[in-house]
Amino acid sequence: MNRRQNYRSVVASLIAFSLLVFSGNLVYAADINKLVKVCADCHGENGNSKIINSPSIAGMSTEYFMESMQDYAKNTRPVEKLKNKKKTMKDVVKKLSDADKVALAEYYGKQKFKPFKQDFDAGKAKAGKKVHRKYCDKCHTDGGASADDDAGILAGQPSGYLKYTLGNYASGKREMGEKMAKKFKKMKKKEGDAAIDNLVHYYASQQ
Repeated sequence: MNRRQNYRSVVASLIAFSLLVFSGNLVYAADINKLVKVCADCHGENGNSKIINSPSIAGMSTEYFMESMQDYAKNTRPVEKLKNKKKTMKDVVKKLSDADKVALAEYYGKQKFKPFKQDFDAGKAKAGKKVHRKYCDKCHTDGGASADDDAGILAGQPSGYLKYTLGNYASGKREMGEKMAKKFKKMKKKEGDAAIDNLVHYYASQQ
């Protein structure tokens, strides 16, 4: 079983468990507002960020949400300490039960994603579009705007978050799957270091 299949198995098991024990979403009615309030401090109302270094999580697929939670819990995904924030994602995830994670995944999956309003370089965005089509589009379809790929929404995310995330992949601080690693290596060899910067501007330009 590969990493992606394992995550799917975990997600399916957690959702099935929560439905079996708690008889659906009704159990979350009293607690979901408290959970969402904690998340809103960094990710904004309904999961749409207002902070340049914090991602929007509205519209995120359940699978990708749960995969992210697993990565934070296992300490395999880097976290950025935001200014004026006392907690990081790792601190938050430690206090979430499996049922909490499922409830949040379901909640944010139903919210509408709203692109972050920000400045970008049109020339770099144009170059980034070509890079995306050549190396990224098979897994991040619709210009990186689709949640159905279970690979996370890239289009319209805050540029600070995009730069941090792509930088972690490039430096090896964040793990990549075999397919992504091959594409990333090829991209860096063919396009150089500018490729990541161009991708950031391309995704930021989709407002």
